[in-house]
Amino acid sequence: MKLVQLGQSDLQVTPICLGTMTFGQQVNEVASHAILDRSLEAGINFIDTAEMYAVPASADTCGATETFIGNWFAKNPGAREKLVLATKVAGPSRGMPWIREGSGMTGQDILNACDASLRRLQTDVIDLYQIPWPSSMVCPVWPRCKTLTAWLAARMTMAWTKPATA
Repeated sequence: MKLVQLGQSDLQVTPICLGTMTFGQQVNEVASHAILDRSLEAGINFIDTAEMYAVPASADTCGATETFIGNWFAKNPGAREKLVLATKVAGPSRGMPWIREGSGMTGQDILNACDASLRRLQTDVIDLYQIPWPSSMVCPVWPRCKTLTAWLAARMTMAWTKPATA
């Protein structure tokens, strides 16, 4: 499958990305692993997940999708190196008190969430880390970027690109 450049980054991805938000709720772990196997066999190199998946979001399934993917990586040596892995920090809790005890989102929350995602995913690299749901609790954007940049410099575990608009 032909690869395309992801935004202004150096990441090269397939034009099809495997979304995994149902892994852990509608799709069990065995079926999730079969889907991951098949997508890799089909040449898809781009997987998207998030710390709050599976959806619909619940305290029981929060983090399940990343855990399923991490378990699949552990069972499939070499698979991680073939993929571009994207995940997201959950935005302000929006009625989900199990995420950061229902509080807003600080720079430290972002770092803690990223570290937890790395553990669940059983990897030391997240290729694309996303911050959805912009909020007045976390805006303006640049302090978040400053926090992530400092984290990157300390750990060198993610690829991050400056947004096209500021």
